[in-house]
Amino acid sequence: MESDVAAARAGLLRSPRFVTSANGSIVAAYHNDRALRAALDSADLIDADGMPLVFASRLLCARPLRERTATTDFLLDAAELAARKGISFYFLGGRPGVAARAAEYLRSRFPALKVAGVRHGYFSPGEVPAILQSIRESGADILWVGTGSPRQELFAMEARDQLPGLAWIRTCGGLFDHYGGGVSRAPHWMQASGLEWLYRAAREPVRLGWRYLVTSPIALYHLATKTRG
Repeated sequence: MESDVAAARAGLLRSPRFVTSANGSIVAAYHNDRALRAALDSADLIDADGMPLVFASRLLCARPLRERTATTDFLLDAAELAARKGISFYFLGGRPGVAARAAEYLRSRFPALKVAGVRHGYFSPGEVPAILQSIRESGADILWVGTGSPRQELFAMEARDQLPGLAWIRTCGGLFDHYGGGVSRAPHWMQASGLEWLYRAAREPVRLGWRYLVTSPIALYHLATKTRG
């Protein structure tokens, strides 16, 4: 992130990097949604934000993934570095007020952190040009987009060529809810054992229960039959 910001500021990065992550539901959707597959195939970096991916790599790969890269944890590392290096963020996503509260929380932990702008994720296609102009004018280095999949991945793919000077577009799902919307994380033992999905489904059974029930078997099939490395 730091080196890409330096490159972007020097005019050496033609368009921002598209950085995203994958978990079981994304793996399942990748093989079923052609538009999402095209977006993910265009990404520069995909983190493994799900223990099933780590477990599959340990069983089936000569060089397994060392650990899960949880976006919720990565934000804190990124914010700490950004505060020290003068890197600025723009938060796009979440319900009205949630991204702003997430920014306030992060600035309380890292007072030197620069948040160049915030905007909720409820917008129409017709509002996108004005949003992109706001991001460009903000001077932000990193754009965090948390509007849910596949919307955020499609936005990143389509917007990257319209955001010169930006270093990263980083998709982040429901990240802002964790820091500005009162949504708690699963206990560490559940995260480490790959059961965070169960914790989330139990807390939001209507929204997430059915999704996990349907996508988990599909994801396990693809991980079992297609994992290589």
